[in-house]
Amino acid sequence: MSGSPIAVFDLGKTNSKLFVVSSEGRVIDEARTRPVWRDEGDLRVLDDAALFGWMTAELARAVAAHGVDRMTFSGHGCTFALVAGGSLVHPILDYEQEPPAEIAARIDAMAPDFQETFSPPLPLGFNYGRHLLWLNERDGDLIAKAEAILAYPQFWTWKFSGRPVSEVSYLGCHSNLWAPLRDDFSSLVDRMGWRSRMPEFAKAGEVVGTHKVTRDDGRSVEIAVHNGVHDSNAALYFYRSLGFTDFTLVSTGTWVIIFNPASPLERLDADRDMLANVTVDHQPVATIRFMGGREYDVASGGWTKPVSAEAVARVIAAKAFALPSFAPGGPMPGHEGRFVGPAVAGEERAAVAMLYVALMTDLSLDLIGSENAIVIDGGLVKTGLYASVLAALRPGQTVHTSANPEGSAFGAAALVFDAIGDNPFVNDCAVAEPASIPGLDEYRRQWRNHVDAMASAEAVSREEKRA
Repeated sequence: MSGSPIAVFDLGKTNSKLFVVSSEGRVIDEARTRPVWRDEGDLRVLDDAALFGWMTAELARAVAAHGVDRMTFSGHGCTFALVAGGSLVHPILDYEQEPPAEIAARIDAMAPDFQETFSPPLPLGFNYGRHLLWLNERDGDLIAKAEAILAYPQFWTWKFSGRPVSEVSYLGCHSNLWAPLRDDFSSLVDRMGWRSRMPEFAKAGEVVGTHKVTRDDGRSVEIAVHNGVHDSNAALYFYRSLGFTDFTLVSTGTWVIIFNPASPLERLDADRDMLANVTVDHQPVATIRFMGGREYDVASGGWTKPVSAEAVARVIAAKAFALPSFAPGGPMPGHEGRFVGPAVAGEERAAVAMLYVALMTDLSLDLIGSENAIVIDGGLVKTGLYASVLAALRPGQTVHTSANPEGSAFGAAALVFDAIGDNPFVNDCAVAEPASIPGLDEYRRQWRNHVDAMASAEAVSREEKRA
């Protein structure tokens, strides 16, 4: 095994990060940037050159400062790249844009059946096969110009190694491009003639090439490039590598992604943003998700500090509620997020937002049939009371929190360490103590009454449209 640190680029939609992880499994350096999404004509696209420039500069710094000799990537979902030669044939699309209605009607009719892909019909580019079809509608020759269709982590793997590869956890992430039960590309891929543009598979964490870094002294260093991975699937891998077996993972960031491997796929409801993800070892996993980090940011008014128990108690006593949804997708689609009850501001607004995200998580756990242990990972742990409120809402389950909120990056690192022979990570998760907040159970009951009424109305509306 190499005793040198590795560089992990954890590439989120809102924040992209570099973590330098030592051979002992500690973060010894880190850096962050915000990807630039710019308008190009009528589309919003990634400034990939700016992000690549930041990544190469930070990698060179990490090599010089720490002797890094390996690198890998974990990437947010829903994003792809079309490449030929050494460049993009089209800019990388921001997944948060909706095709024109007349195009959407045509391309949505082309989606495979839910029972084939376990990808629910989602808005915007949340099924990235939908955005591929949109580009095909805009220019019927575009995809033919591409030598490879690359998932987002594999774009960066290719950018640094020069080798185009595919990886199953990303293809299986509600893309409409993968059939989990067949462990093969979906009928859409073959119908559109895209199979020939899907590169050969490489496992997440596998070495796929090298990247040359030139040091300040003029010497060149070859860095091993390991294949990237879908971010929340990386988090699932990380906690499995720590010894967790029968558990539900609540992976939090811009999205709250909830994996319950114990849930049968038959439980999945396409109308409530339930889907099958696919693990790095090709196994389908029942999943439900909502844009919890984004919703917290919107509903809280951008609050960035921890929320106190006193503020939570005040808004519970006042019966101030936030109701779904403050972002697209999720188990309560078709509803505009709103507050009911007395007006709140500042920390009290953040308290209502935190309760909202905890209650949406609780609802999602019920929908996915979670009765096993819960592991919470990611940014929402930083709100302070999220884990302990969730523990209070689900007294029959043990809720674990990670001392390190960067599970996706650590999962990508664990894949590299496992590939080269020795995983140093140890389980340092803590058990969350249930919050003792008067009135929480009654608050939950009243919130659920609101939400159940909304869900019933939505179900009737869907049936009327189908009729």
